[in-house]
Amino acid sequence: MLAEVSLFGIFINAGLVSAFCAVLLLLLLRKGLHSVGAYRLVWHPALVDFALFILLWGAVTFAARALQTHLLFLLG
Repeated sequence: MLAEVSLFGIFINAGLVSAFCAVLLLLLLRKGLHSVGAYRLVWHPALVDFALFILLWGAVTFAARALQTHLLFLLG
């Protein structure tokens, strides 16, 4: 199913919007991981960042789908 999000009259792919949200969450998570020194424990920080991005993207997509289903159930 293809889905779009209307942003000021411009239709943007929902996958792109969820990826952007995942990037914002990743930036916050990276800042926290750097502050506690977690990147000293990993072999390749870029691979960890990529894996975290994929996990966050899936989580954002799942949460958006669950929210949409819940709102449709409540509204009718």
